Amino acid sequence: MNDALARAESLIDLTPDYPEPGILFRDISPLLADPEALRVACAALVEPFEGRFDIVGGIEARGFLLAGYVAAIAGVGVLPIRKAGKLPKPAAAVSYDLEYGSAAIEAPGVLRPGERVLLLDDVLATGGTLAAAQQLIRDLGAEVAGSAVVLELVDLGGRAVAGDVHTLFTAHESA
Repeated sequence: MNDALARAESLIDLTPDYPEPGILFRDISPLLADPEALRVACAALVEPFEGRFDIVGGIEARGFLLAGYVAAIAGVGVLPIRKAGKLPKPAAAVSYDLEYGSAAIEAPGVLRPGERVLLLDDVLATGGTLAAAQQLIRDLGAEVAGSAVVLELVDLGGRAVAGDVHTLFTAHESA
C-alpha cells in the first residue's frame, strides 16, 4: 500500500461499543471530508475497472458519495440504488436477508440493456446489500462490471455472499 492510501486509511475513525456493546464501528466520514484522501481512495477504487464500465451504481447512502465522485471523474453517469420506498417509480426491487429480518433495495429505470455498471459502497460486511445490488443490476438487463468498497470487515464473511469484491482496506470485526 502506498503512503497516500495508508494516510487515507488512517483517517477512518474507530468508535468502540457502537451501535451496541462489543462492536467497533468504523466511520469513513473523516476520509470523505479530506480532499486528498477522497481523491486517492476513489482513484484506487476504480483503478481495476478503468475503461470497463458505462455507469457507476452507488448504494445508499455513502455509496452515493463515492459513486458521484467517481462518475464525475470518469465522465459517466450515476445509478442511485435506494432503500425501498424512496423512489416514485422503481424499475426493479430486490429483497435480501439481514441478521434480524429483511430489507429491500430499488433502482430507477435508467439503465440500457447490456450497460456495464460498476457498483460502489463504503463497507462490505455480511454481503447481503451488495449481492442484492448485483442482482438488481442483472434484473434490469445490465451487466455488473465489478464491485468495490472502501473497507471490508473480513470476519463477517461478505465475500461468500457477494463474490469477488475489490476492497481498499480490510479490518477484523473487533480489533
